Amino acid sequence: MQSEVGFVGLGNMGMPMARRLLEHGVAVVGCDTRANEVKSAFVDAGGRWADSAAELASSCTTVLASLPTPAAVEAIAFGPGGLLEGAAVKTFIDLSTTGPRVAREVADKLAARHIDVLDAPVSGGVHGASRGGLTVMVSGPRAAFVQAEHLLRMIGKNVFYVGAEAGMGQLMKLINNLLSATALAATCEALCVGIKGGLDPRTMLSVLNASTGNSSATQHKVPECVLPGRPIGFSLDLSLKDITLCIEAGEAMQVPMWSGNTTRQIWRHALASGGPDQDMMDVAHCIEQWAHVKLYGAAP
Repeated sequence: MQSEVGFVGLGNMGMPMARRLLEHGVAVVGCDTRANEVKSAFVDAGGRWADSAAELASSCTTVLASLPTPAAVEAIAFGPGGLLEGAAVKTFIDLSTTGPRVAREVADKLAARHIDVLDAPVSGGVHGASRGGLTVMVSGPRAAFVQAEHLLRMIGKNVFYVGAEAGMGQLMKLINNLLSATALAATCEALCVGIKGGLDPRTMLSVLNASTGNSSATQHKVPECVLPGRPIGFSLDLSLKDITLCIEAGEAMQVPMWSGNTTRQIWRHALASGGPDQDMMDVAHCIEQWAHVKLYGAAP
């Protein structure tokens, strides 16, 4: 009989990842602070509910988590009712984006209780999580990775082991997200230039994607979200969190983060202008307003 696997955090990313495990025949025990909102859907999908991370960690040797902030990860790792109060957990796999400092802190505190920690942040959004198409960037003890790799491949199409040191997976994810955000801002700005000069945005994207200016923004984010006016499902404030964590990591290593800081200023302005409930794609509103052209929702 296969042992149960725990999953903490059943939100926009966590729920589809937990469902993927269930669909592959894994027995999953889940918990979330928003039990009233997610418990029924998780149980209906075949999962077993736990009322706390400690309860879950008392029956599961492997626990995964997908949580929105570093503070949330710290709380379930070693806060009241957290994993350290569980009797069974031996491996903790953190799929959240917390940054290298928190990853190292969590790894050190759990290692003192003989719990291996893999920081394994993911990229690919809700769509990728739903279809098992995520990219997973893993660091931590290699033996723990080898033992957990089959679970990670159930949720990720591309699984990369990037190093043994805690936090290396987090650093890789932050680099990716900073580049993704910067490419989005630069692409929106460049398209506004073209629109003001009379060029069609879809034609511009076709040219860019056949040329050296292509990126995930030109290939996916702008044509699939910005131009039709659709959210991507990743909040602007969480995107700003990741940008800030990357800048802080870079500056701590004496790397001048000029481009990153410019991107962060754009995100901060967008957040201040439109409030905390915006989607990441809403940053296009600020750029189009500054340029006095229509970009977000400009083409079906």
